[in-house]
Amino acid sequence: MPADAGRSLPEHLVVGHLAKAHGTKGEIFVWPLTDTPEDVFVEGMALLLGDEDGTLDEGADPLIVEQSRRFKRGDLVKFEGVDDRTAAELFTGRYVLVARELLAPPADDEVYYHELLGLSVVTVDGTQVGTVREVYEIEPSDMLEIKSPDGKLHLVPFAARIVRDIDVAGGRLVIDPPEGLLDL
Repeated sequence: MPADAGRSLPEHLVVGHLAKAHGTKGEIFVWPLTDTPEDVFVEGMALLLGDEDGTLDEGADPLIVEQSRRFKRGDLVKFEGVDDRTAAELFTGRYVLVARELLAPPADDEVYYHELLGLSVVTVDGTQVGTVREVYEIEPSDMLEIKSPDGKLHLVPFAARIVRDIDVAGGRLVIDPPEGLLDL
C-alpha cells in the first residue's frame, strides 16, 4: 500500500508556538516545534499563522520574520509590522506553520513524525498491532500511540530496540515489543 493510501500528508507543518509577548518592542517568545529552528526562524522567512489548535488560518497574512535570537529554551522572534507589546499579544497562544516543501527532507535514516501517523503497525512475527495515531515527544523516549483494531490504545517507545523497521512508502512500521508491553 502506498504511503498516501488511506491517509494524506499535511501541506503545512507546525513549527512553533507563539507563547507570549516579550518586552515592549513586539518580540514574541516562540517555543520551537522543529528540530531545526535555525532554518525556520530566520530573517525574511514567511510563516503562516495557525489557530490555537495548530490549524492553518487561511485568512491571515503570513508573518515575516524580521529578526530572531535564541532565548532560554526557545526563540525571541520579531515579525515585520508587529512593533509593540500590544500587537505581539494579539498572536500569543497561536501556532506558526510552514509549507512542507520548504523544509529540508529528512536524512535516509530519519522520518518526520507526521509521516508515522496512519502507518500500520505489526510485530516482527507479522501480528497486526494497529495504526499509529499520535507521536508524543517526551523524555526519556518519544512514544508512539497505537490504536488496535478493537480500539485499545498502546503506548510504545519510539526506540531502536523496539522499532525495527519503518517503511513510510509501504505504510508499515515493524516493532519487536518486549514481553507484556502490548498487554498494558
